[in-house]
Amino acid sequence: MLIDTHCHIAGDEFVDDLSAVVARAREAGVQQAICILDATARVELERVPGVRTAWPGVAFAVGVHPHHAGKVSVDEVEALVGAALEETGAVAVGEIGLDYHYDFSPRAQQQAVFGRQISLAVARDLPVVIHTREADADTLEVIDTAGGGRARGVFHCFTGDQALAEAAVARGFHLSFSGIATFPRAESIREVAAWVPADRWLVETDSPYLSPAPQRGGRNEPGRVGRVLDTVARVRGMSLDEAAEQAYTNAAALFGISGPNR
Repeated sequence: MLIDTHCHIAGDEFVDDLSAVVARAREAGVQQAICILDATARVELERVPGVRTAWPGVAFAVGVHPHHAGKVSVDEVEALVGAALEETGAVAVGEIGLDYHYDFSPRAQQQAVFGRQISLAVARDLPVVIHTREADADTLEVIDTAGGGRARGVFHCFTGDQALAEAAVARGFHLSFSGIATFPRAESIREVAAWVPADRWLVETDSPYLSPAPQRGGRNEPGRVGRVLDTVARVRGMSLDEAAEQAYTNAAALFGISGPNR
């Protein structure tokens, strides 16, 4: 049983054909997914019942992305995300973090909003889904300061170096690999995928983004997570069945979920 641990299927990109997308995922053996919701986008929260109807195996994570940190005041973040967690029954807070590549929100605001959400997740004993881009040191600092050694979760779409991988794992975090791991020039990411401890890796699509090779370009879908799994299995010297079992076991342990037949 496969699981896509990070997709955005409540987004506008899937409104017209979500049922067909889910059908293709199931045909590909993908039975479950974690759907990421934007806490600042009311329309995504309102789509949750429809997503659940289309895909009963889906679970949700909700948070304020660093791109949107400037949309909310620091003082209202916890109430906003807390209400969204209750409304959706989300199993994680995310995606949250820091993005210094685009800087769509001021860095100080990103850090403050990120920290408040880390604290909220720790208080609720929920994992966090981390987005970090060109902000490794500050991301770790916020996790340490706001989490007090109790934060747990995953660095999604991992594209960092070995040093970040080791720092994340040392803090108890998982690393999740996306379609980028299949790209010809992504050897450094595949090296991290080969290195990461057996119980600390996940796979994802980040749909609608980052279609894996050889389907780069165009909209990505959860049904393509198997291509990522194939790459991770190969570099780790595992069979596909072994890798699928390990990936599911890791996801279930982190997010507290269970499959239809478990």
